[in-house]
Order: sequence, then structure tokens, then C-alpha cells
Amino acid sequence: MATLKEVLVASELVKRAYDFAKKAHQGQKRKNGEPYFNHCLATAEAVLGWGLDETTAAAALLHDVVEDTSVSLEQLSKEFGEEAAFLVDGVTKIGFVRYRGIEAKVENLQKFILYLSKDIRVLLVKLADRLNNMKTLYAVQPQKQKRIALETIEIYAPLAYRLGMQKLSGELEDLAFPYLYPAEYKWLLGISKERYEERERYAEKFKPLIAEELSQNEVPVLGIVSRAKRYTSLYKKLLRYEMNIEDIYDLVALRVIVKSIEDCYAALGIIHKKWPPLPGRFKDYIALPKPNGYRSLHTTVFGLDKKIVEVQIRTSEMHDESENGIAAHFAYAKNKGDKAYLDRRTVFADKKELFWVEQLRNWQKDFTNPDDFMRALKIDLFSDRILALTPHGEVLDLPAGATPVDFAYQVHSEIGNSCVGAKINGKIVPLNMELKSGDMVEILTQKNKKPSESWLPWVKTSAARNHIRAAVRDSAKPLFARKPTKMEFRVVAEDRVGLLKDISEIFSRSHINILGLDAKDEGRFPAIKIVCPALAKDKAEKLLIKLKKIKEIKEVGFHLQ
Repeated sequence: MATLKEVLVASELVKRAYDFAKKAHQGQKRKNGEPYFNHCLATAEAVLGWGLDETTAAAALLHDVVEDTSVSLEQLSKEFGEEAAFLVDGVTKIGFVRYRGIEAKVENLQKFILYLSKDIRVLLVKLADRLNNMKTLYAVQPQKQKRIALETIEIYAPLAYRLGMQKLSGELEDLAFPYLYPAEYKWLLGISKERYEERERYAEKFKPLIAEELSQNEVPVLGIVSRAKRYTSLYKKLLRYEMNIEDIYDLVALRVIVKSIEDCYAALGIIHKKWPPLPGRFKDYIALPKPNGYRSLHTTVFGLDKKIVEVQIRTSEMHDESENGIAAHFAYAKNKGDKAYLDRRTVFADKKELFWVEQLRNWQKDFTNPDDFMRALKIDLFSDRILALTPHGEVLDLPAGATPVDFAYQVHSEIGNSCVGAKINGKIVPLNMELKSGDMVEILTQKNKKPSESWLPWVKTSAARNHIRAAVRDSAKPLFARKPTKMEFRVVAEDRVGLLKDISEIFSRSHINILGLDAKDEGRFPAIKIVCPALAKDKAEKLLIKLKKIKEIKEVGFHLQ
């Protein structure tokens, strides 16, 4: 792959983008004190390392100029063309997305990011941007560190994984892990360092034996590399194995790289003949790839001195795909124009995986040259849905044709009932205006306001219609017939002295009255019910996050009574 230094010499577009971004960010510093332009350089280096084109490299250099300087998108388009400006605009819009730990919002956020990434290169630039940001996260305030780390591990690492970029996904997880779980990370370093070093020494001894055995059986070996298991991946596996590191056999795995698929299976047979396999540990991801397209043979054998070791067997193409996923396809298409490769289809192991994953993995069948490839990158997956943004950066998934009133009820029934107006992208609009994907919507409310029956003909969601009808019916009832609404929080936690006090203090600090509390004795994990006045949805979700921070709490949820 070309380096940025090489591309600056060869590409007039990238050289102009370099000079433009350097001038635009002149004098700006990052939190760690280094020039801001260093971040732009690192982002461009990353996308070039994945084999992407010069337009993407230019966009990577320019990706923050619209958000962080006085440069306009129109100026960028005039200077560098619509394509580069489009990529920068997509990255800028993704920057508005905020994830604050509400698990139910993960899918919507991923969809929204994909919507903004109509050209998949937008997402690749954003991932490169996030990678460098995570490497310098130490300079950010602790509260912001946790939010960015959580967003990375819940949103961006899974997106990278689904694009087949396993190396990037693992790197993002490992960069986020110490900020989210500092105690666990420190413990993990303590128990794993010595064993990693021991396994690495063992791997170095075992490599030449495998190479010699395959060579004697006329299977050409392109390379054998060892890979230490990532800390986040190791911790997840330890949770499944009662935290016993002795049960983890793939702390260091050997990757045997051969020329062809036929050689993969031949190598497997030779290795199994020489070193017996551990029963039940063979996985064929070539015949049945993972949902993100990952392909390889995995086996665990009794190796040198009868020690257990994992061996992965793959072609060089599979190895590139494993490291860089869809970006590797880009590099193959750009550099080779190989029709046989481009027409290859991938069999998916899990048909329940999101549709967009299959689309992203099947695009190569539609083109035979780089120009066709560029057109094939354009994705439009949500023609029957729209994804709109709250002022706080939360994403709401709504049907096409939805209005601000539908949006208001999606936020919370009380917001919908008290809605008196709306702003879309900062401008006041009629309540029956149809929303478009990417719109930022602000709902204007008024106390004691009631919804209008005249809204019913044009609202799109059943939730909005049901709430409007219920409110209209309630307004016709005598005052004494109306019942106050309450909210119940249900907590399942590991019992300890002072737990109820800690829970009560969170409610108190949030200025929420507890109307009732019931703790059922269910042994080690009691079920606790807390009743309070009905809260706005965002306030209830914030309270949920605070409760989850109590380490004994295993499960918590809420509903209206």
C-alpha cells in the first residue's frame, strides 16, 4: 500500500488537500498539545494503508475543516470537487451522532451512520478518524473519555467488524477497554503478560516445524505468523470460562498462509496427521464464512511437547480480507481489475444478519472495472424508513412520511401531548411537514397543552395516533376520572448491605420522589421494585444509566403504570 509521502508526490489532488488542510488548521492544537493537523495526517495514512483511492485520502486530510474551521462545504466543493466534498460532508454529519449507553439505541445509531455513509468510503474515513482519536484519548477529560470509549466499543468497533475489518475492530476495542473497565484491564495485564511471553516463545519454536512438514508434503507456504489474542477478546472469553486462563487455548494462534483453497485443506490434513487435533475444536469458515465474510480454517492441535495450540489456515487473499475487510476488496478492485475475483460471491453463514451486511459483501459481483466499482459503492438501504436526529444526537427510526408530531411521540408521549411547534435543522416548520433522513428535529412544547384531533389525518405512526386519541378522550372526561401516571423501575441485583440505600440516593440526587419500594427476597439476587412519578423518557434513561453503575446490579428496566 502507498504511504502518504508517496501519494503526495504522485497525486496533485492529495497535495492540494494537504496544503489546504494544513493552512486551515494552522494554530489549532489538540488536547495533548500537538498540532491538530497531525490528526488529519494520521487519518489519511490509515485510509491509504487500507488501499483506498486518492479522493478518499484527500477527504481524510480535509475531514475536519468544515466542522472546525471557517471553510464552507461549498468552498470545499469548488476547490476539490463534489466527490471529495460529499465524503467530507458525510463524515461531518456522522460527527453529530452521540451514543450515551442506551442499548436499545445501538441499532438505530448504526443504521443512521450507514445512511450517512451512502458511499462506504465515508464510513471508512470516519473509522480512521476514530482510530486516531482513541489513540490520543488519554488527553481528554475523564467523563468524555468514558462516553467516547463506550461509543467506540458499542458502535464503531461492531461496524468495523461487520465490514470484515477484524484487525481494526479489535484495535478499537482494545483502545476503549482500559477507559471503560480500568480495574479489569489492570487485572488482565497481571495474569496474561507472563503467559503471552511463554506462548510467543512456544510459537516461534513451532513455526519452522509446521513449515518443514508442509514443505515435505509439497504444500507451498507463503508465511506463518503468530497472533496474540487481544485483551478485550480474551476478557470476553474468560467470562465464558469462569475466568480460568488455563482453559484458553488460543492466547497465541499460528496463522499459516498458503496459495490456494485446495492448499488450505491439504495443509489441514497434513497438520492433523502429524499433530492430533483436539476433538470438537475444528471450524471451517471457508465452507461457511462468518456473517461478515471472514474465511479461514481453525483447528486446535496437540503440538510440540503435546502442548495445545490453535492453528488458522488461509490464503493470502483471506488474510488481507481478515485484516482490512471491505477496504481489502477496494484495493483488489482498484489495483487488479480482476474479473474472476470481482465476480466471486460469498456464502453467508447467518442469513438473519442485517441485510446491509449482505449488500456490502455482494457488491463486487456488479462491476468489472474501477469506475463500475465506484458506482457500486453507493448504498441506499432505507427507502421506506427515515432516520432523524434529536438535538442531543440521539437517532430515531421512523416510517417514510413521518412528521414532527410522530417524532415527538417517539421521544415520549408527554413530549407529543405538549407539542406546539417544531424546528427542522434550526428553522420553524409546520407540524405536518414530512421529515427527511438526516434532519435534526427540535420539538417545542408548552405546559398543559393538549394534542389536537386535527393531527390524526396526517400522522404516520400508530403510536402517535393512539396517544392523540387517548388524550382527546381523556380531555372529555371529568377531572376526577383521570388517573395519575406512575413509573416502575425493576432492579435485579446481587444482595449486599447498603444496596437499597445506594439505590435510594440515586433517586434522591436526581430529585425524584420514591412513591413505593418493594424488595422481594429471592436469595442472592433479590428483585427490587421502585415506584416514582412518571418521568420523561430521556430522564428515565439517564436514571437507568446511573443505576447500572452500581456494580451489583445485574438487570434494570422501567415501564409506565
